[in-house]
Amino acid sequence: MVDELRELYDYNTWANGRIFDAASKLSTEQFNQTVPGSFPSVRETLRHILAAEWIWLSRWKGESPSAIPAEWDTSTMEGIRSHWEENTKNLITFVRGLSASDVQRSVTYRSIKGDSFTNTMSQILRHLVNHSTYHRGQIVNMLRNLGSDGVGTDMIIYFREQQKN
Repeated sequence: MVDELRELYDYNTWANGRIFDAASKLSTEQFNQTVPGSFPSVRETLRHILAAEWIWLSRWKGESPSAIPAEWDTSTMEGIRSHWEENTKNLITFVRGLSASDVQRSVTYRSIKGDSFTNTMSQILRHLVNHSTYHRGQIVNMLRNLGSDGVGTDMIIYFREQQKN
């Protein structure tokens, strides 16, 4: 199971990179433009994925933050990307350091609303990748609505690329 989770996080990193590459081709106006979706813009959707991935990593380390640090600049693609790259390194390091017993342990944490929950690490690890996948799909739709080319982030594309390497 640990190897499968590591593979999921390698996929998640790859897919996030593809989304960033596609979104970086947008003008500043397009990046901030209101487009129908769960969040009002590509910027806000990327910001949400970043926040969720950072908050979950923090929870795994015993903290329960309710938002990303106020000092983070997430107003631009460059600002979001810099925090994302650092958080991705921390996520990958954390996941690669997990043992079989680690992924079975229970983690108790507080939601953003302050409610307490307990799940196994493996459940939460899979949730994070699923959550990010859901919102990446929304970004692909937003990109198309903004006149940009979509980008493939399906897991099978990742596997095919890995076979070539």
